[in-house]
Order: sequence, then C-alpha cells, then structure tokens
Amino acid sequence: MRDAVEFCIAGNCWLSSYYMKNRKFTDQEKFWQSDFDKGYIERNLFTNRELDDLYMKEYGLSRSVMNTRFLGTLKLNNILEVGSSVGNQLALLQSQGHQNLYGVEIFNVAVAIAQTHTKGINIIQGSAFDIPFKDDYFDLVFTSGVLIHIAPKDLKKAMREIYRTSKKYIWGMEYFSEKPQAIDYRGHKDRLWKRDFVQMYLDLFPNLRLVKREKYKYVNGNNVDEMFLLKKI
Repeated sequence: MRDAVEFCIAGNCWLSSYYMKNRKFTDQEKFWQSDFDKGYIERNLFTNRELDDLYMKEYGLSRSVMNTRFLGTLKLNNILEVGSSVGNQLALLQSQGHQNLYGVEIFNVAVAIAQTHTKGINIIQGSAFDIPFKDDYFDLVFTSGVLIHIAPKDLKKAMREIYRTSKKYIWGMEYFSEKPQAIDYRGHKDRLWKRDFVQMYLDLFPNLRLVKREKYKYVNGNNVDEMFLLKKI
C-alpha cells in the first residue's frame, strides 16, 4: 500500500479509505473519531492569525515565531504532519513559505473539513501506527499535541512510523514531564499522558541527535509544553 499511497492528493485515495475501514482501532483512535472530536474540531478551527493569537495567550509567544526558531534555516523539500486534524499547523507553515505539505489524520470528518479549510495541502485519512508513505519520504515529519494522546503501550509503534517516514528531521511540540504521567482529559481517563518525548526518541533510535529544544510554560498555570527538533545522522 505504501508504494501507491504517496500519490494520494487531498484524501482522494481509495487504498487509504479501504485500509481505514478494515483495521482494528485502539481505544484512543475510536475516541478521536467520535462525537468528542467533532466538538474538538469546532473549538479548534483557526485562521493563521487566530492560531498565533491562541499561542500568544497560552505561552506569550506566537506559533509563527516558534516555527521560525526551529525551521527558519532548514531547507525542506516536503513536510508531513501526523495527526493534522483540520490542517491549522500546516496552513500556518504554508503561510511562512513552506511547500509540499502533507497531513495524515485519523478522523474522516477532520479530513473533509481540512479540504475546504486549506488550499494546496495534501491531507489524507490514515493512522500514526501505519503511516501510508514510503520509508524516508519526507525531509521532516512532525506532531503537535498528538503523541500525548497515544497510550503508552502503543507509543513506540507510532514513534517508529514517524522515524521510518522521515528522511532527515523529526519535529514536535508535546506536553512535557520529566516522568511519564497520566492526566485526566476533559473528564476522560486514558486519553492524555505527558512525558519527556525527546528522551524517548533518543532512547529508541541511537542515530537521532537533538538539534534544539525549548520549553514553554503556560502563561496561566505551571504546565509546560516542549518543542523539539531531532535529526537523523
């Protein structure tokens, strides 16, 4: 399947759709394809300006500035976001000059909305556990608040897929904790975990090297998110 799916454009891929209809989903994947995620989408459908304003409110720093700090000097021919939802992050990257942008998203409703919410960005339905692209296909593969929603027992599988499809860089922004910790998520258990994702990547893949990491404390509260960039050597 991976040999063919690279040619999918904007979700028009019967192979991906067939696969998604005929696989067993984890409890977390089922959760993110439920009415809960429809509500999440309604709360998190942003213009580029609105996304930057949200980050300013949360961290005192816009997402555009964060992106420039981490990607500003990199030459990237293509980029994949795993767990792209409606494409907010990809649209912002596009506005900053990045091209050949792709997304993989588990929820078909989010994929459909992404096709009208974005232009010239290829977002298809798929799972982090079997990313429908060839090995080393993308210069950069990233997540933003996605790994935190993958159960600990499944996390390595998703990370291996991210590593497999990245030719050069792995980029992420996730909820940080020095020790793994389960967090209640809007009244739901087993839906959110924070940890040191950088160290987990480095432990799993000896040829990854840390390029940059920055921690962002919430303006209101003591929670911390971390953005990081790793490179294959």
